[in-house]
Amino acid sequence: MTHFPPLEGFLAGRLEAALRKPAAQQPEWPDPRRARDAVAALSRAGPIVLPDETARLAGRLAAVARGEAFLLQGGDCAETFAGNTEAHQRGNLRTLDRMAAVLADRAGLPVVKIARMAGQYAKPRSQAVDALGLPVYRGDMINSAESTLVARTPAPERMLRAHACAVETMGLVRDFRRGGTDGDETYVSHEALLLDYERSQLWADTSGPEPRVSSGLGHFLWIGERTRQLDGAHLAFAELLSNPIGVKIGPATTPEQAVEYVRRLDPHGEPGRVTLVSRMGHSRVRDVLPPIVEKVTASGSQVIWQCDPMHGNTYLSANGYKTRRLHRMVDEITGFFEVHRQLGTHPGGIHVEVTGDDVTECLSRVPAVAEEDLPNRYETACDPRLNARQAMGLACSVAELVAAART
Repeated sequence: MTHFPPLEGFLAGRLEAALRKPAAQQPEWPDPRRARDAVAALSRAGPIVLPDETARLAGRLAAVARGEAFLLQGGDCAETFAGNTEAHQRGNLRTLDRMAAVLADRAGLPVVKIARMAGQYAKPRSQAVDALGLPVYRGDMINSAESTLVARTPAPERMLRAHACAVETMGLVRDFRRGGTDGDETYVSHEALLLDYERSQLWADTSGPEPRVSSGLGHFLWIGERTRQLDGAHLAFAELLSNPIGVKIGPATTPEQAVEYVRRLDPHGEPGRVTLVSRMGHSRVRDVLPPIVEKVTASGSQVIWQCDPMHGNTYLSANGYKTRRLHRMVDEITGFFEVHRQLGTHPGGIHVEVTGDDVTECLSRVPAVAEEDLPNRYETACDPRLNARQAMGLACSVAELVAAART
């Protein structure tokens, strides 16, 4: 079995220095020894992804950064152990494939597909406890959604189960694409949130301009809006990775911060190494995004500009469900394209939460899903997802925007 030899010397020192920095959104393990044992066991397990796959993705993302391709990233908000079934995962992959086919056909650009899959088991949360006073659910990798103190107590052994599920899922992803060409390859991604998990499977990578580490846990990793602190452990960890990296940037992001993210994560000017994922909200994207794009572009960096139209448009419905309106998502993407058209830059992709399951979690006119329909099939473990029909409607709208941007 392939394993991960311990990092030595310079890289080991840099990794430990990074992980000593303040780290937001980490669980408090009741027994640190059990956590260390779990990390050690993970380091002996087989990888989920391989370095040559990650290198292929890096090459394809360079094409996106140059304006020669479009990036489609999507899948579950949060994977769950119960939802790790072949039917569910294949449904999600089919939805991503169909969205990509519409984009490629109507927009006339190759599409790079990255699934939120094979590792998206941890979630950042806005509060430490829920309305019952229990520790908040942080994703199946950390604790259970069941509303008891025992279930909500973080258990580090859950990292091992998450890894085993991710290995199964990656096997399914490879099987789904078997017989296809490299152009059809689907890559996997997750938020690099739980640092005990992320540190467990790292290769020394000396193939680039400086020694880095390559993660065996996912092809593409991103740093979330709640963990992008410039003095924090997550960004310092991401600096060490040779994997392509995303950073979610919300409306509070300043142009200077955005430039600093790029400077630290892409010091050698590698096209497509960094993806800046704007999640501004439909009412703010046209005002907040332009100075960020201008400042980063003036720095000379070739980043990928990607739009997350979901997180800035989330609200609580009158009947108590967290939801999103499809037309607001389309409006945010439209504003994202307008900004890039005005500035002469490439609107490189979208990052969405979608499922092939026939859920009723987001509101839309076609198919008709109203607030009173939300309880029918509201199944997400965290945030609301587009169902397959809604996802295809969004893809058609985006395809028209991509086509118009190329004229």
